Amino acid sequence: MLVLRDGSGDKTMIRKRYMFLNEEILKAYPNIGAYMAPSLDVRRDIMAVEVPKLAMQAAVKAIEEWGYPKSRITHLVFCTTVSFDLPGHDYQLVKLLGLSPSINRFTLSQHGCFAGGTVLRLAKDIAENNRGARVLVVCSELTTVTFRGAAETHLDNLVGQALFGDGAAAVIIGADPDPATERPLFQLVSASQTLLPDSDGAIEGHLKEVGLTFHLLKDVPKIIAKNIEQNLVEAFEPLGISDWNSIFWIAHPGGPAILDAMEAKLGLERAKLKATRQVMTEYGNMSSACVLFILDEMRKRSAEDGKATTGEGLEWGVLYGFGPGLTVETVVLHSVAISSR
Repeated sequence: MLVLRDGSGDKTMIRKRYMFLNEEILKAYPNIGAYMAPSLDVRRDIMAVEVPKLAMQAAVKAIEEWGYPKSRITHLVFCTTVSFDLPGHDYQLVKLLGLSPSINRFTLSQHGCFAGGTVLRLAKDIAENNRGARVLVVCSELTTVTFRGAAETHLDNLVGQALFGDGAAAVIIGADPDPATERPLFQLVSASQTLLPDSDGAIEGHLKEVGLTFHLLKDVPKIIAKNIEQNLVEAFEPLGISDWNSIFWIAHPGGPAILDAMEAKLGLERAKLKATRQVMTEYGNMSSACVLFILDEMRKRSAEDGKATTGEGLEWGVLYGFGPGLTVETVVLHSVAISSR
């Protein structure tokens, strides 16, 4: 695992990132480091092994904290940006963890950064409609499929190369927790997905012989800022909430320009996106895994700071993810009292 300590941190906010790719691998397979050289086979060979392996590490931690035997897990939702094989990474993870062969499996791929919200929405629906269900959600992302060198003709590629890092996160989702032994972190109240208007081509990825090419228009921060309040109004109007500083925030860290644009549009206090910025500083943009990292950062920091709830002492919050499409996931969260956990 290569740890990158970024000299570009002043502009990207990123202090370090973690990547499986290292100098030894790039020397052995130089086509990975070229901009447009055939390299899909070697990228696939790496990811076929390392994506489920990284997922296993995250899942083991989540299961240990949950405190129940693996046999209680009824469903698996696995997410990664690109999946190459049949059976997929979900199958490999079942084998690595020793989960029940009758577990109900779902794989999400070809989604990208917004999928951290998608997996929670799907797991919520599963848990609420299957009595006693416990859903293991895992997001595992490697930059191996997107990493490439620079090209003067595609400067937008540099944005992704400066932002993205590897990471995996896992969580157990269920309904009707056992109050004697299960300790929820947050409640998923509602979840919705929408395509933003006039955003065709704003964020795109194309899987080719050279790997996954990534394209990002400079207007992305403006598009998100233009639409974010409408997304929030639709989600929070049933609760009578319209003050966006009165809720806690789990925002996907797509980049500093996007976060700045969101803050300016909504009039957010700087501290509202502190957990998001902390994760981005320490890990970079890990695609779908990011929002789960931020949830973990928020609940831990809330406890360390003596807050009353897992959501910085506040009752209500939002998880806001965005990615290719331009697709947005909006999840309304309810925090949990720390004293009761």
